[in-house]
Amino acid sequence: MTVIACHECDLLQRKIPLLPGRWARCVRCGSKLYRVEKRSLDHTLALTMTAAILFLLANIFPIIGLQIQGTRNDTSIISAVHTLWNQGMWPVAGLVFFTTFLAPAGVLAIMAHVLWALKHGRIPAGFTLVMRVLRIFNPWGMVEVFIIGVMVALVKLTHYGTLIPGVALWSLGILTLLMAATASSFNLHDIWNRGALCLPTGKQSMGDTPLTAAACGLFSCHFCGLLSRGDCNDQTLHCPRCLTPLHVRKPNSVARSWAYLIAAYILYIPANVLPIMETSSLFGAQADTIMSGIIYLWHSGSWDLALVVFIASIVVPLLKLIAMTLLLLTVQRRSTWQPLQRTKLYRIVELVGRWSMLDIYVVAILAALVQIGALATVNAGPGALAFGAVVVLTMFAAMEFDPRLIWDYQQTPQEREI
Repeated sequence: MTVIACHECDLLQRKIPLLPGRWARCVRCGSKLYRVEKRSLDHTLALTMTAAILFLLANIFPIIGLQIQGTRNDTSIISAVHTLWNQGMWPVAGLVFFTTFLAPAGVLAIMAHVLWALKHGRIPAGFTLVMRVLRIFNPWGMVEVFIIGVMVALVKLTHYGTLIPGVALWSLGILTLLMAATASSFNLHDIWNRGALCLPTGKQSMGDTPLTAAACGLFSCHFCGLLSRGDCNDQTLHCPRCLTPLHVRKPNSVARSWAYLIAAYILYIPANVLPIMETSSLFGAQADTIMSGIIYLWHSGSWDLALVVFIASIVVPLLKLIAMTLLLLTVQRRSTWQPLQRTKLYRIVELVGRWSMLDIYVVAILAALVQIGALATVNAGPGALAFGAVVVLTMFAAMEFDPRLIWDYQQTPQEREI
């Protein structure tokens, strides 16, 4: 019999056989543990290679063109990054480059490398390293958020001149769907089992006792999920499969999360008060904050996009701050209040965090396209720096938080002493 530990509540559970396409969920917190993939490696590899081709098209060709009085300006992802860099907004330029180009490219390249090797019955070169890099890059690839940002930018660009859709616009739309399909068919649990160099034996059978991994003296690797036995006081333990340092809980999880969260709180006010975009034209200069941009979308008739931007840029960041504060305070107070609901809240925070990048992408597109000399010029404002920092800091705060801490005080006093 094989047991696994839930990555969110640490409960040990039997691994049972499943029908293809079905998920196994934790009996205590409901998190997804593993599944049996109904699609073959060939299917996933075909999706990955098609997505890689579309990704190249999305970066080679322009996304959109803007024509004003005979002057045409085209932009791509790279040209938008270049424009932000030239405006002195290099932190924003770096953030846009990493989330729309480097992270998605890294994810697709690693998936193609791993799947191609496994298809031919080989262990992928540098398997452990590339899988760890994949785990790091996965949350930061935001192609789907970028395409929504492009749609919002198109509405704002209509009063400047004639818009000319480029090949990359359609490529990005299809790429968004393909990357979602690829991610859903890339079964990390199955990939680790197929490509692992060494699997420990005799360390996973714990009988029927419903205890946590920590209470049984087991370490659950947060990268590959493998259970290993060891001394809880040994700071030099590493996972025998992926070589990741092992800890009963993430070291200094609460302190690190608080540090990121407090910094995000401090920057939240300037992010909403300072102009995120500055426009100059023959008719004068104008500075737009996040809220004024939402009001513009509403008055222009695009109430649906205004609602999307309001939720993504105002509501979501604020609710993330409040939710993370609640989670950290209850963990510090060793609260046993509603652990399942708090775990679900943590999942929501992780899920929606990336969508706050919407306004940054809108600014990047507008700044790249509206550079028509004296006629019209759009530059990123200081609010973009603060807002981008808030998004990144809240994502880091959620990543550093260990959801298993929510459940640690649901155990009996005897289990906590182990």
